[in-house]
Amino acid sequence: MLKQEARFGAAFLRVHGWRLLLLFACLLLPLWAFIELADEVHEAEAFGFDEPILMFAHGMARAGFDRVFLFFSAIGYQYGVVPFDILFVIGLAFAGRYREGLFAGVALGGSALLNLATKQFFARERPTLWESIAPEHSFSFPSGHAMGSATLACVLILLAWRTRWRWPVAAAMLVFVAMVGLSRVYLGVHYPSDILAGWAAATAWAVGCYAVVFNGHLRPWKRPA
Repeated sequence: MLKQEARFGAAFLRVHGWRLLLLFACLLLPLWAFIELADEVHEAEAFGFDEPILMFAHGMARAGFDRVFLFFSAIGYQYGVVPFDILFVIGLAFAGRYREGLFAGVALGGSALLNLATKQFFARERPTLWESIAPEHSFSFPSGHAMGSATLACVLILLAWRTRWRWPVAAAMLVFVAMVGLSRVYLGVHYPSDILAGWAAATAWAVGCYAVVFNGHLRPWKRPA
């Protein structure tokens, strides 16, 4: 009996081991990271890395960097990510890719609602180490820019993964997400922990939505027989 169970377990891992690894790396690990960060914020504990990183970023301030990071901050949410999200979902619907459109709509729209809810729940005040050139007045945790851009990146990468565009899309999105997150720290409107929490929540949410909408095995762009 034990030998049969061992053989079954080994065979299962050979076939599905990579899926379990991806589940851990892309869903459980980000979820754990967000919970750890959220727990510290809820208990009003300070992160030792927040202030030093903010001050280092502020020490880099100069006119050229101001323009670059103001640009990425602007397109990282209301002037870039949000309009693109809407057009992307509509485009998938018009193309007849309803399951892909459903996934994108639930992941992107749900991420925005989740961010609003968590901001209100944690009610973390924004950094006040210096007067920002682009001040914000809402709550800080988790970063809406980080969460919105990372959710879009996850959606695009997951949908492109089984196409020839997966590596160009992944590379472009990783750079974009990193620059948006850095812009919020450089401008002094978010703690680095806000950015990390936004990235973690976005990854877990998008991967979870993908698993549900595609039933764990259906491939994007492949119509059922």
